[in-house]
Amino acid sequence: MPNFSTPSHQGNEAVVIYSGGMDSFTVLHHAIRMGERVHALSFDYGQRHGRELDIAARQCQRLGIPHRIVDIRAIHGLIDQSALTDAGRALPCGDYDSETMAATVVPNRNMILLSLAIANAVNIGAARVFYGAHGGDHVLYPDCRPEFVQRMNDVAAIANFDAVEIIAPYLDKTKAEILADGVTMGLDYRSTWTCYLGEELACGECGSCRERLAAFHSNGLVDPLPYRQEAR
Repeated sequence: MPNFSTPSHQGNEAVVIYSGGMDSFTVLHHAIRMGERVHALSFDYGQRHGRELDIAARQCQRLGIPHRIVDIRAIHGLIDQSALTDAGRALPCGDYDSETMAATVVPNRNMILLSLAIANAVNIGAARVFYGAHGGDHVLYPDCRPEFVQRMNDVAAIANFDAVEIIAPYLDKTKAEILADGVTMGLDYRSTWTCYLGEELACGECGSCRERLAAFHSNGLVDPLPYRQEAR
């Protein structure tokens, strides 16, 4: 099986799918550390936590790297059976597990985003696409599992005249391990957004917030992101 964690060739152009969240923030810096000339790509698919896109834009401006936010909200009617894209649906709270968080699955999301990122990579002559699938998502999100990444990588090698390699550097890592790597890089996680609600302050109650807080706790750290007082 190919190694999806390490690029087969370092340097040159690479596209990073960058949501503005904690995982993709770490992936972005991982790619930079690997010597890639990064082109960050974010997507507006009508997610209720669209605030993450503003944070992504600010970070890319600070880093001085090319960044595009692609508006694909026209497909909303095709992927609106999710609590992340339908503000009328209740967002589940509680621990990040299959029973409470199944409502947050967005149909075919990563295949859609990877397809567009691969096209962008071919268009600009980039050989690699990075994205933030990780081990903690395997139980819930099929498009974050190793089998999915392997099949997409196979397709990306033959879908165009120029092969593109998909890199998921944290595919077998937990959220806590991703954070630990980011800490070694000196990253400031105040520059990320995790909460699914996308309000002024993170709620601290949704599964995404709880998983983030648990990762900081596992590393003996305090999350620098401000939360609603009642959620702390």
